[in-house]
Amino acid sequence: MDKLRFGTAGIPNSTKGDTIQGIKDIPKLGLGSFELEFVRSINISEEKAPLIKKAAKDNNVILTCHAPYFINLNSDDPKKFHASIGRIVNSAKILSLCGGYSVCFHAGFYQKQDPKKVYENIKKGFKKITDEVKEFDKNIWIRPEISGKIAQFGDLNELIKLSQDFDQVLPCIDFSHLFARTIGKNNTFEEFKNILSEIESKLGSEVIDNMHIHVSGIEYGDRGEKHHLILEDSKFNYKDLMKALKEFKVKGCLTCESPNIEDDALLMKNYYESI
Repeated sequence: MDKLRFGTAGIPNSTKGDTIQGIKDIPKLGLGSFELEFVRSINISEEKAPLIKKAAKDNNVILTCHAPYFINLNSDDPKKFHASIGRIVNSAKILSLCGGYSVCFHAGFYQKQDPKKVYENIKKGFKKITDEVKEFDKNIWIRPEISGKIAQFGDLNELIKLSQDFDQVLPCIDFSHLFARTIGKNNTFEEFKNILSEIESKLGSEVIDNMHIHVSGIEYGDRGEKHHLILEDSKFNYKDLMKALKEFKVKGCLTCESPNIEDDALLMKNYYESI
């Protein structure tokens, strides 16, 4: 990646139109990336994908996507397990046709099971996912995301281990989810630097040049994430995060998931560039 690009989770609030118009509006807003939101359904057809690809290329916008929420690779129901795999693979397929490079998702739930057993179950799902995705795109990244709730699979160590176990897998680092998941920890300059150092030391220095990051304001309770907030209404320390990202010369895409997506994306970008 050429630099750290800031962008929106879905169509900017100010856009008057569809996904294609939203992509066209990204550079007008001063941003550089766009996350296709498949969270309710994969809402882009194979026929429309080339139009998305052209809009992104013409406007120098990097595309990522978020696969559907209805995923649980730890389900003991074979139908749900295989449907989860299908949703991730199909999201990656459409993103590939759109010219995107990274698909993120929440991998599953512990369901009161031993986390080690859950890891092995989810690992089986990742084997099927990576095998299928490699058949149509060997360059797209499969990104399990740090989850915000304690009951969800997806702490930093689990995602690093998956990335070590599989080619074409790297973590989506949602710093706000990690802040909520650890009940207010991981929210200082030194802690952000420690996170980046751990990722770099365990996955290689090249990962710093190829990151998929999520940030938003966030509210949490004793079980982790409650809901997203506007950054300035939250205790999340985005300024120290920007300083850490700058110090490590991080490259990739930083997607804003605050309710005011483009406003907070620009808030972070402008502060980052002022450092």
